[in-house]
Amino acid sequence: MSEENNQNARQTEQTENEEVVITEEEKRQKEAELKHLAEDYDASQIQVLEGLEAVRKRPGMYIGSTSETGLHHLVWEIVDNSIDEALAGFAHHIEVTIEPGNYITVTDDGRGIPVDIQSNTGRPAVETVFTILHAGGKFGGGGYKVSGGLHGVGASVVNALSEWLTVQVHKNGHIYQQEFRKGAIVKDLEKVGQTDKHGTVVKFQPDPDIFTDTIEYNFDTLNRRIRELAFLNKGLRISLMDNREDEPRSVHYHYEGGIKEYVSYINKNKETLFDEPIYLEGEQDDIEVEVAMQYTDGFHSNILSFANNIHTFEGGMHESGIKSALTRTINDYARTAKILKDNDSNLSGEDVREGLGLIVSVRHPDPQFEGQTKMKLGNSEVRTIVDRLFSEHFEKFLLENPTIGRKIVDKGLVASKARMAAKRARDMTRKKSGLEISNLPGKLADCTSRVPDESELFIVEGNSAGGSAKQGRSRHFQAILPIRGKILNVEKASMDRILANEEIRSLFTAMGTGWENEFDIEKARYHKLVIMTDADVDGAHIRALLLTLIYRYMRPILDAGYVYIAVPPLYQVRQGKKVHYVNSDKELDEYLSTLAPSPKPAIQRYKGLGEMDAEQLWETTMDPEHRTLLQVQVEDAVEADQIIDMLMGDRVGPRRDFIEENATYATIDL
Repeated sequence: MSEENNQNARQTEQTENEEVVITEEEKRQKEAELKHLAEDYDASQIQVLEGLEAVRKRPGMYIGSTSETGLHHLVWEIVDNSIDEALAGFAHHIEVTIEPGNYITVTDDGRGIPVDIQSNTGRPAVETVFTILHAGGKFGGGGYKVSGGLHGVGASVVNALSEWLTVQVHKNGHIYQQEFRKGAIVKDLEKVGQTDKHGTVVKFQPDPDIFTDTIEYNFDTLNRRIRELAFLNKGLRISLMDNREDEPRSVHYHYEGGIKEYVSYINKNKETLFDEPIYLEGEQDDIEVEVAMQYTDGFHSNILSFANNIHTFEGGMHESGIKSALTRTINDYARTAKILKDNDSNLSGEDVREGLGLIVSVRHPDPQFEGQTKMKLGNSEVRTIVDRLFSEHFEKFLLENPTIGRKIVDKGLVASKARMAAKRARDMTRKKSGLEISNLPGKLADCTSRVPDESELFIVEGNSAGGSAKQGRSRHFQAILPIRGKILNVEKASMDRILANEEIRSLFTAMGTGWENEFDIEKARYHKLVIMTDADVDGAHIRALLLTLIYRYMRPILDAGYVYIAVPPLYQVRQGKKVHYVNSDKELDEYLSTLAPSPKPAIQRYKGLGEMDAEQLWETTMDPEHRTLLQVQVEDAVEADQIIDMLMGDRVGPRRDFIEENATYATIDL
């Protein structure tokens, strides 16, 4: 053993010595290489992206993406400039037109972009605005007190990402025009005519080399935002026209009441506690605050916040200020009016917000946005200002309108009782069945993976389909939760009734996220929640009920893009050994036309998922390689809220009107 040890030691020593020699040799080689690189690496190798080249090189840094969202963002950058003219009191009408070929024209009647020489560049100001990043009237030069643009780089970015762009300025009795191509100047600014108008006209064609997904503008997407801008800027007229079809479409918006009319709009299908929305406004330290609010008899609140016309989806300081002021002011009034006695508990924020539709809009000279999507207002001083201004005005309103004040407090008291009942139901439910992740529902066939990113939860209608899904799934990443029949319509139910529903409890528990105020998306056990129901009327109804539940009580998973709808085939076509599946009657006709006339194909119409065996269900609906999943997205929360309330709520009138208006578009598969 000792001889072996000595021999090993000698080998180790020899190896170490060799390593030292090799390392020294490598070191000399490295030094030589570095010297060679240093000689070659000089200033000529530093790339400078001049002008707007950087924008074309990395467009996502400036407009978020080059998908359909980024395409529409170009319009908002130009419209924001016109809105700024309106905020400054100079523009009164803005027109947005989608022209044939999908180019855009934005016209306003503001002062017109300056055409005189800009001192720093020695070029016309309008050219500077469209060719130099961070050039404009929004950077402390006194052009605008408040700006709606988020980054202040709009015009130049749109120019850089357009195949061509033309700007016309109507000013001082003349029409000035300049033309660009992919950000570069094609024609210098020149006078092209006389005019008695004033304002700016911008025309641009998005560059298909940049927007490779699509350059086709969506009328509905533009319409939603333009309507929103009209609500947020009272008195401003905004028009949208689409000239791409033989019969042009146009809409025109003009709201003298501003966000007061916006609240009426979001509550239009709901039963309100009082007719006129409450409107309050004030200003402090150059920060303007507007609030409009109205209560309904529903269970859900709808609070929208805006900063300089930008929808702050993630809230922020203005939303925090309004919530704390609302809770405190209502409780103070309730005690002053002797509605709440000394020994009564205060109403919670959740209580006073039940059934509330509220919009808060602030205008700030220097807004600071933060959050994952840069849609959260971070200015800390805004919270204090909004709290103070709202408290003063709302307290005065309640004292001057005791009838409305009483209705608001009574609404909160009813909500408080329901909240306590829901808490008792929740506690009892936890004791009885364990509404915890550690105690998953017995009907859940879970997957083996514990990685949420790859895990999928299929909500399947019926036990037979659930059985096929359990047998056919990939056990590693696919979990199955069968539900029995139609779940409770949560739009018409209080929280205690919702928690008493076994199917809903099973879904809450399986997802692991909790619900309402306890909801935590970080605890989601699956990042795909797939609704898989039959392709019939009952299946569509169950899907609608589930989506209503998710929208009202699990909204973050919807916003995160976790919710999908499975698309099972409608027909199986078998000809000899060849089997093919199609999803519609149209697809069936198209496929049959491609088949040889003999032999005659056998066609099976699936009435439900239960008619498929495990292998068929996997092949057609669950296999990631072949399935079709539709991702559920909420592009317009206001519209979604209205549709859910109309279709699933208590009021029959709006639902009947909707059915009568759309009955001609309905089809029946026989």
